[in-house]
Amino acid sequence: MSWSLRIRLSVMMFLQYAIWGAWAPVLYPYLTQGLHFTDVQASWIFAALWLACILSPWTGGQIADRWVPTQVFLGVLHLAGGAVMLGCAKQHEFASMMLLMALYALLYAPTLALTNSLAFHHLKGASEREFGWVRVWGTIGWIVAGLGLTLWRRLAVGGEFPVERMFDCLMLTGVVSLAMGGFCFLLPHTPPQQEGADPLAFRRAFELLKDRNFLAFMLIAFVVTTELQFYYLPTPEFLMSLGVQGANVSATMAVAQVAEIVAMALFLPLLLPKIGIRRCLAIGVIAWPLRYVVFAFGHALGVGPVIASLTLHGIGYTFFFVVSQIYVDKVAPPDIRASAQSLLALVTLGIGNFLGTQFTGLIMKHFRDPDSVNWTGVFLVPCALTVACAIAFLLFFKEPEKKLEASEEPA
Repeated sequence: MSWSLRIRLSVMMFLQYAIWGAWAPVLYPYLTQGLHFTDVQASWIFAALWLACILSPWTGGQIADRWVPTQVFLGVLHLAGGAVMLGCAKQHEFASMMLLMALYALLYAPTLALTNSLAFHHLKGASEREFGWVRVWGTIGWIVAGLGLTLWRRLAVGGEFPVERMFDCLMLTGVVSLAMGGFCFLLPHTPPQQEGADPLAFRRAFELLKDRNFLAFMLIAFVVTTELQFYYLPTPEFLMSLGVQGANVSATMAVAQVAEIVAMALFLPLLLPKIGIRRCLAIGVIAWPLRYVVFAFGHALGVGPVIASLTLHGIGYTFFFVVSQIYVDKVAPPDIRASAQSLLALVTLGIGNFLGTQFTGLIMKHFRDPDSVNWTGVFLVPCALTVACAIAFLLFFKEPEKKLEASEEPA
C-alpha cells in the first residue's frame, strides 16, 4: 500500500470518529442541565443514532454497492450532516432538537459502514495486515476531538465552563463534518459494483446468514454488543463510587482508548496473520467477562485493579469489533461488501446497541436502592452473558477459509 493511500485512509478514519467523539461523550449534561430536558428526553436523543443504525445503513450500502461511488456518497452525507448539526446547536426545544438529531443520525449512520467498505476495497489483499494501522486513527480522532474541546473550554473561560454554553460540542461536530465532507472528494475513487443480477444487494447480504458459521458469528456479535452498554452507561457512576473524582472520570476512562490504540496499532497487525481470525475474535470475546468480573468485585479489589481492567475494554473492542469488520469483508462476495458491512452495523451498532441500552437501564433500576447501587449484581449479569458468548463462540465458530456464496436470485 502506498503512503499516499495510507495517509488518505487514515485521515478519513480520524475525521470519521472525531465527528462522533466531539459530541457523544459530552452532550448529555448540556441537554439535561443546559436545556433542562428530562432524562427520558435526553436518552431518546442519544437513541436516535442507534435507531438510525437500524434504518439507514441498508440504504447506504445499497446506494454505494449499485449506483454512486462510495467517496462521493460519503462526501454528500457528511456535508449535509454538518449543516444539520450546526442547526442543532441553535435549538432550545426538545421537539426541534429531536427532529434535527434524528435527521443527523440518518445521515451519519451509513458512513460508519461505508468508511470500512471503502478502506477494505483499497486495501485489497493486504487488509488483514493493514486495516488495524488505518482504523487506529479513528480512535485517535475520537480522543483528539474530546481533548481539543476540553482545551478550548479552559482557554475560553479559564474556570468552570457554563453548562449553557456546552452547545459548542455541536458546533465542533458540524465544523468537523463539513471538513470531512470536503475531504471525501479527495479519497480514492471507489466505483459501485456493476456485476450481479440481483439489483438489491442487501437482500443477498441477508443470504449470508444461511451459512452456519456466519449465523453463529452474527448471533454472538449481537449479544456481545448488548452487554457492551454495561461499560458505556454505568461506568462513570461506578468509578465515582470507588472514589474517582467526577472531573477525572473522562481521563480515567481514556485508559481503555489508549489500550485500544496499542492493540490496533501493534498487537492486531502482528497477531492476525499468525493466529487467524477465529483466535483473534476469541481474544475479544474473552476480554469482556474478565473485565466485568473485576468490576463486579471492584469494591473489594479496590480502584487500582478496576482502572487496570479498563485496558480489557480496548483489547476486547479491537479484537472483536475491528476483527469482525475484517471477517465480514473476507467472506462477503465483492459486489455486496458494502451491504454486508451494513448488515454487521445493523446487528451491532443498531439493534444490539439500542436493545442493550434498554436492558442495561432495566438492570440498573433493579439493583438500585434509594441510597446505593448493588454493583456486584449489576456487573455479574453481563459477566454471565459474555461467558456464555465465549463458550458458544469456541464451540460453533470455525476459521473462515473462503468467501461465502450469495445466490443471484434470492428467495
